[in-house]
Amino acid sequence: MPLLEVVQTRQISASIRLTDSTATQTDQYAAFIRASADDVVEQALLFVFAKDRDFQEFLKSADAQKITPTLRIRKPTASEAEPAAKKPGSSASLPTQSAASVAGSKA
Repeated sequence: MPLLEVVQTRQISASIRLTDSTATQTDQYAAFIRASADDVVEQALLFVFAKDRDFQEFLKSADAQKITPTLRIRKPTASEAEPAAKKPGSSASLPTQSAASVAGSKA
């Protein structure tokens, strides 16, 4: 029986716009917790989604399945789509889990 269990998650890249102050505070919070800005955004959203009871009820409704997506998802390039094991000199034996790349452009 293995001592560690590695959970592979699918990460995507998306582009969002933030105000200057929100982008600055995101970077400051990331420095404060010694994480990336991507991790801060990911964890903050998961926290809000889990704590908002009205949102949890909405997710159970048929309306939640009828949304029009507005998040701008970046399509991976051919080199990004290759598995890490095929790239020479990759550290495929060391599994990593990185957060989705979220580019904050100024509004």
